Amino acid sequence: MTSYESLGGLAAGASSGLCHWLKHMKLYRVVGLMALCLLIVPFIFYQLLMSAESSVPHNDIHRSRSQLDTFEEVSPLKAADLKLRIDEMLRIKGTVSLELRDLESRRQKLQSDIGLYNQKIDELKQELARQQTELDRLKISVEQAQVAQREAVLRNTPELALPKPLYSDSLPSPVAPAGKEQRRVCKMSSCFDHSRCSLTSGFPVYLYDPDTVSVVNGGYDIDGFLRTTIKQTLGYNAHLTTDPKKACVFLVLVGEALPEHEATMKNNRYNAPQQAEGAQPEAGSVNATRLRLLPYWGGDGRNHVLLNFARREIGTGTGNMLRGTGIDTGRAMVVQSSFEESQFRAGFDLIAPPILGPPGGDVWQECAQMLPARRKYLLSFQGELSGQNGSAAGAAQGAAHDDTELDMVDEFIIEHLKEMSSGRTQDHFMLQFECVPATEQRHPTSVRDWSLCGTDNSRKSVLKESTFALLLAPTGTAVSSTLLQARLYEALRAGAIPLILGGDQVELPYAETIEWRRVVIALPKARITELHFLLRAIPDADLLTMRRQGRLVWERYLSSVQSTVDTIVASLRDRLGIPPKPVRAVVAHSVFNSSFVPLKSDPVIDAEPEESLGPIEPPYPSPAFRRNYTAALMQSREMWNDWADPFALYPQLPFDPVLPSDAKFIGSHMGFRPIGKGAGGAGKEFGESLGGNYPREQFTTVILTYEREQVLMDSLGRLYGLPYLHKVIVVWNSPKPPLEDLRWPDIGVPVHVVRAPRNSLNNRFLPFDAIETEAVLSVDDDAHLRHDEILFGFRVWREHRDRVVGFPGRFHAWDVNTLDSWNYNSNYSCELSMVLTGAAFIHKYYTYLYTYTLPQAIRDKVDEYMNCEDIAMNFLVSHVTRKPPVKVTSRWTFRCPGCPVSLSEDDTHFQERHKCINFFTKVFGYTPLLNTQYRADSILFKTRIPHDKQKCFKFI
Repeated sequence: MTSYESLGGLAAGASSGLCHWLKHMKLYRVVGLMALCLLIVPFIFYQLLMSAESSVPHNDIHRSRSQLDTFEEVSPLKAADLKLRIDEMLRIKGTVSLELRDLESRRQKLQSDIGLYNQKIDELKQELARQQTELDRLKISVEQAQVAQREAVLRNTPELALPKPLYSDSLPSPVAPAGKEQRRVCKMSSCFDHSRCSLTSGFPVYLYDPDTVSVVNGGYDIDGFLRTTIKQTLGYNAHLTTDPKKACVFLVLVGEALPEHEATMKNNRYNAPQQAEGAQPEAGSVNATRLRLLPYWGGDGRNHVLLNFARREIGTGTGNMLRGTGIDTGRAMVVQSSFEESQFRAGFDLIAPPILGPPGGDVWQECAQMLPARRKYLLSFQGELSGQNGSAAGAAQGAAHDDTELDMVDEFIIEHLKEMSSGRTQDHFMLQFECVPATEQRHPTSVRDWSLCGTDNSRKSVLKESTFALLLAPTGTAVSSTLLQARLYEALRAGAIPLILGGDQVELPYAETIEWRRVVIALPKARITELHFLLRAIPDADLLTMRRQGRLVWERYLSSVQSTVDTIVASLRDRLGIPPKPVRAVVAHSVFNSSFVPLKSDPVIDAEPEESLGPIEPPYPSPAFRRNYTAALMQSREMWNDWADPFALYPQLPFDPVLPSDAKFIGSHMGFRPIGKGAGGAGKEFGESLGGNYPREQFTTVILTYEREQVLMDSLGRLYGLPYLHKVIVVWNSPKPPLEDLRWPDIGVPVHVVRAPRNSLNNRFLPFDAIETEAVLSVDDDAHLRHDEILFGFRVWREHRDRVVGFPGRFHAWDVNTLDSWNYNSNYSCELSMVLTGAAFIHKYYTYLYTYTLPQAIRDKVDEYMNCEDIAMNFLVSHVTRKPPVKVTSRWTFRCPGCPVSLSEDDTHFQERHKCINFFTKVFGYTPLLNTQYRADSILFKTRIPHDKQKCFKFI
């Protein structure tokens, strides 16, 4: 056995022995052993530590105070030296701490300076961006000026505008009276003095005061209602002048006679002997006239207009009293309801309806609803033939025949109508050819004509249930009669389509202006046998169109004294080709005093916009439409369509208020160009010119606000950098002015804060003179639109200039539960009929229509509810254009979480809008809103096009 083996054996034996010992050791022994170890081990460590300290050198400055004390006992000199060194180190430590504190304060100051410098750098970057934007504006302004210069050179025509008005400076000079033959063939070229009516005069009209000037003697006077009403209504006309030297025409009110003089008038008319040509009328008789004594008559009455209105007694035959009595009217034009063929001078005299309506104001209450298309009676007529021929030959012939005897043609017509009404047909007729007793008193007339039966209310009730109203032309040589005009008035008022039998021999009012074939059906008497077939062949859509046209003509031309007077003046001016005077714009009075300068603030600038939306151009207005002579040359019947003659409707509008229902644009006479024929075209050029209408155009933003200053400031700030923005009009509806310390964002374009006359939502659509663009973006003060959305809406509007183009869509729906009303609905739907003007583009043209032509009852209802002005605008535009609005993008509504409570959050908001739709329907006579499922979204909107594919995109 080797030594290793012996050692291994010993180790193994020892280990086994230890294990055996531990195995048999008692527990108390183990505990005692562990306690002994706990006492011995610390003692050993303490001894080792003490030995280590004893080995430390005496010059160690990090030893403890106890050791120093020990060293002081051992070596006092060394201890004193060591204390000096320690004190020195402590002083150095304090100095270093002070220096560290100073360095820390310097570091903090440097950090603060760095922050200020970074802030200045950001401000300089913003200023650089602002200056860069302004530089871009100036560059674009220079480019625009160069483009305008090139266009002017290519066009080579000056910008024409009306020069200063040129008036006549003298009264009409006396001349010899015109002969009878010359008076009978009077035309505008032979009997009118054009030298008094220059194209720039504005057509001044002078009215002889009917209270001080009496033109007919013999005891006659003019009805007091006519005297007062004509003076009042003509006073509202923009063409009235009080200076006779400047006057183009002179109006003379000559009719009608008072009822107490009817017997004298009738006897003088029918029993007066015939005068020889050139003989002077006898003094004291009706034939004796004071027309020649009028101060501005001038001997022959040139440029005079004699107004002979019939009003009180339609059946008396007074409508033709001027010509019937042989009164010498000279070269004066005659305006009345009744004319005979030998008396009427076409193109010179004017047929006007009788005065049957109120002086003015809203007349929609008198009208019937347009639906249903077919009513209870297919055809109605109530009348009785009476009277005698008005001419001398007719009077002699009438004396030989009984007044109740009908000629063969009239007998055949009446018999056929009776047979048609009693035949086997599902259609109902109301034909009455004899007046029953106890009706209105009937008077003999000078013309063999059909008198009215019953009262006005009884006739109205029948006509409101009639699809067509039969109008029988007067017999003899009459081209127009007061009774015929009265029947036309009543038929159009009730919504019954006039059917004139013998229409080829009669003249209707304002025939030079109104295209009556869109309103009435005129048939010769020979078509009586085909009448029933024709009435049944007309589809419902055409019936509704004609009924709508008829109501429009009645409201604008025949309904009131105001409409009659304005139409007469406008028709005469239209004959002369004189442009009307501009409409009055609403002056935009600033809410600030002239000396007050509002505070400005810099808006937040997006340093890195997502995409370039367009150039930031300097503000420039839309091309102004100047009322020069070319406006008269552009008139065309095809352009009028729904509105017939705009001048008669609105004689003071700056442009023709005419919107063709089937046109693709509002009209070239408004400064528009047909789509596809203007500047620009398809592809790249189409995109650059924003629709191909104008190469350069901007829009004005109109914001209505009421005591929400911070919301308004935020909305204004979001408009900074918006391309094509001309200016912002803020309509301040609150009676309290803005706070003086309110800071208005400087958005790069003018911001006009306009003081509203009163708190009204109608102020949103006032035609302010500060609006210099045709495009108007109407937005609420809490509407939040992105720039790309606004610009896309502007592009779409330029392709649909005659519509409302906007973002929040709504629709109206018939109440299927009650089946008697319309409901307003804001739910998500596949179709819409309205686009709310809280965020929409409209043409400024519609602000004139809304303010000056929309029935006052609608604007009053908007003020009553403080609601529904957007619905009213949609009704108006759809009524005029017969087109639905255009919705753009997927926006359906707008939310402003940080805004105060708005009007739309009231519980009664929707109930009021239900009522508004139904009330507006009553005023318009129907619901003009049209449904559409069309929505405009941008092609490839925000689509990232690869560079190698962009060439194809330019030609899409």
